[in-house]
Amino acid sequence: MTDIARSVDAVWRIESARIVGALTRMTGDVGLAEDLAQEALVDALRQWPESGIPQNPGAWLTAVAKRRAIDGWRRRERLDDRYRALAHDLETQGAEEWQPIDDDVLRLVFTACHPVLSRESQVALTLRVVGGLTSEEIARMLLVPVATVQARITRAKKTLAAAHVPFEAPDPSEWGPRLGGVLGVVYLIFTEGYAATSGDRWIRTDLAREALRLGRVIAELLPREPEVHGLVALMEFQSSRFGARVARDGSPILLADQDRTRWDRAQIARGVAALQRADALGRGRGPFALQAAIAECHAVAPSVEATDWERIVLLYEALGRLAPNPVVELNRAVAVSMATGPATALRIVDALADAGQLRGSHLLPSVRGELLSRLGRTEDARAALLEAAALTSNTREAAVLRGKAQAL
Repeated sequence: MTDIARSVDAVWRIESARIVGALTRMTGDVGLAEDLAQEALVDALRQWPESGIPQNPGAWLTAVAKRRAIDGWRRRERLDDRYRALAHDLETQGAEEWQPIDDDVLRLVFTACHPVLSRESQVALTLRVVGGLTSEEIARMLLVPVATVQARITRAKKTLAAAHVPFEAPDPSEWGPRLGGVLGVVYLIFTEGYAATSGDRWIRTDLAREALRLGRVIAELLPREPEVHGLVALMEFQSSRFGARVARDGSPILLADQDRTRWDRAQIARGVAALQRADALGRGRGPFALQAAIAECHAVAPSVEATDWERIVLLYEALGRLAPNPVVELNRAVAVSMATGPATALRIVDALADAGQLRGSHLLPSVRGELLSRLGRTEDARAALLEAAALTSNTREAAVLRGKAQAL
């Protein structure tokens, strides 16, 4: 990949949600907005090698995409008052209209999570237009074929257009039915930032920070929704470790090896406060608040050995009953291994494997390899870790797993 291509890719990763959001506000069509943004990227790849990368590449891409939209309206002879106003706005404001943070991204999330779409389509479309992920990355993240992801995204765009879904956040009184989907998608975006599914970076802070920003905005708008505060708390706790999760050469540093003095104590304090706000509403802890409570146990512990693993096991058991999920069960196994030993945990992991859970994911053989290593089954552990390394698409994570296998 050339330097210009890498620069374009970096700009898209950071700015895509705001670019598509601004274009959707202008055109009223998510699908058209993303098409226009992609065409602007092609223009950038063609022009930037000669003209150089502009000082504000996000604004440049947005302006080019808007001009393409206006040209399309002109060709279709739809030059009306709306067009003239938009053209005048573009000519007079240009790059100055670009705002680093605005509500277009939040509107884009609610549009992509509209009830006319299936849950699967909501997730795929939001990760595409808000997270800026490729179809291949989304497929690996959701453990489905690439063709399935592409079909979901295409169908979602057509459905939104056919239903004339407006580009707006609903009135707060109408948020209830849509809030669960929105929070779920926001956390998926954060998760991709916390541990990238592919590429050569372990952490994608741009995605994680954008997800956290969206969570904070939603919490301000819905202060009496405990799960919103629970999600914010969870993201605060997990973000607090970013400074200690990556070495200078970009390689991952796992929890047991992290320098806890580098954890962001201000973020941990914000996480504690957000979880307290959720609890103060007196409606019990939902899935996000339970995960936040687990993250809090790690955040306040002075070391791995001093962590309250028994409490973490109990919290995972509650989470598993409230929101059954094989990943939750796998994480419970890790906690059990720390609380009572690897033998009991290995039985949980093997049961997941026997049931065909997490097939194709690197997570199960990764945990299994760690447990087998602690039990002294070196050859089996090495095989499991190498299997996990072959399954992950993140080069940094694969290197860590191969390193563990070689150390055995």
